[in-house]
Amino acid sequence: MEKKMAALGDSAADAHTRSRYIAIKEEQAEIAKRELNILWHDYFKPEHLSAVPNLHEMFWNAAKLCSKNKVENDAANGEALMKAVEEIHNAFWKTKNREVAFYRANP
Repeated sequence: MEKKMAALGDSAADAHTRSRYIAIKEEQAEIAKRELNILWHDYFKPEHLSAVPNLHEMFWNAAKLCSKNKVENDAANGEALMKAVEEIHNAFWKTKNREVAFYRANP
């Protein structure tokens, strides 16, 4: 959304579109935060800490990045969140002794 907002002009129609993009960005950041919390609380157990020792920090940072993406307009925050989600993706599959590729919908 940040990239799309940056490409907009200053017209009234662009202002309306920008408002919609902001709402979508904030909604998606909240969904990501909720999904991360579900994964953190419902899947990961203390025994997973041996396989992924930085699990707490990983989720802490990802949740903070979700919040940061909701309140700030900076494409770097979105990229940082995507990297954090990829790291959690890899940790999840590591606990299942599998390697599953991480794909982005729009690279």
